[in-house]
Amino acid sequence: QVELVESGGGSVQAGGSLRLSCAPSGRPLYGFSKAWFRRAPGKEREFVAGIRRNGVGTLYADSVKGRFSISRDDAKDLVYLQMNSLKPEDTADYLCAVDSQRMIQFRAEDYWGQGTQVTVSS
Repeated sequence: QVELVESGGGSVQAGGSLRLSCAPSGRPLYGFSKAWFRRAPGKEREFVAGIRRNGVGTLYADSVKGRFSISRDDAKDLVYLQMNSLKPEDTADYLCAVDSQRMIQFRAEDYWGQGTQVTVSS
């Protein structure tokens, strides 16, 4: 069963922008810290960006700092990833995760989506 559903992926040229959205597929999930991960072909899943449940603290991978921005709208129970100045190396399947265990570890027992594909061409 899918706990989260990502949307907003697509194909863009280098320098373009996309905004990804993540919504719960069942129970409300607005009271948890959330994060975005990505998995590129032949590579392990890597952390991209995270946001605390109160929205005050954020954390970004060095590779996306200054280009990506994570935000949340708890009234709509959504989390977003605004991606600007996209590079070919950003090409990956992007997954949303919710810290359901409140451990900020994002393990298998936490909630995950199945991903949305982002392809950046040169």
